[in-house]
Amino acid sequence: MDINIQFREEGNLLLGLIEGEIDTFTAPILREELEKIELSNEISVELDLSKVSYMDSTGLGVFVAFYKRATKEDVNLKLVNLSTRLTRLFEITGLSELMDIERGGIGHASI
Repeated sequence: MDINIQFREEGNLLLGLIEGEIDTFTAPILREELEKIELSNEISVELDLSKVSYMDSTGLGVFVAFYKRATKEDVNLKLVNLSTRLTRLFEITGLSELMDIERGGIGHASI
């Protein structure tokens, strides 16, 4: 399956739109794209997951690693527009207690 990642900047906010499935095959692509982002405490990052149709534990690992990196750099990271299924995945793993997550319908316009 394919994954598509797009970014755009709005002032000091970096908006990312992720589309497709995040699994063992596509997670390395997502990880690589997230690692390219230059983080500083002067920016916020908002990742829109409204078009993610599937995610497994490999995908969760990518978001955990990026969350740790963002926290280390004192960057505000928010995951937005999660489907009920993705929201539940973050909840049952306990990640929703750590990360800033907004369920679908809320957030900025798509990329």
